[in-house]
Amino acid sequence: MSGEINENIKSIRELKNYTQEYMAFRLGITQAGYSKMERNGSRISFEKLEEIAVIFEMDLKRIINFGSTLNFKSALQNPPHALTVSGLLNAEYLYRDKIRLLEKLLDITDRELKTYKDKFGCL
Repeated sequence: MSGEINENIKSIRELKNYTQEYMAFRLGITQAGYSKMERNGSRISFEKLEEIAVIFEMDLKRIINFGSTLNFKSALQNPPHALTVSGLLNAEYLYRDKIRLLEKLLDITDRELKTYKDKFGCL
């Protein structure tokens, strides 16, 4: 089971676009140590799992069960029915922060565009 947790952590980290360096920094360990942890080369303490859950903004149960709720290989091989309802909820949860960021960037871009249009009298 611990190997599955390591794989789940890696998958979630990649979905969130977090680097190993970022995770290592947040956990107070070296990048090599974090990499070893992801590769199942070292056992993850419960305390580290709790810290990872905080970084991911997910509860521990969701991290532990992540691989069973969303199987990316299956989803790629058998679209669109391979995603379960809980898998879709996991994907939504992971991308919610990215959607908010993109909406903010779009709003900033729209305001800047309006400013330039007003300033230079463009269409």
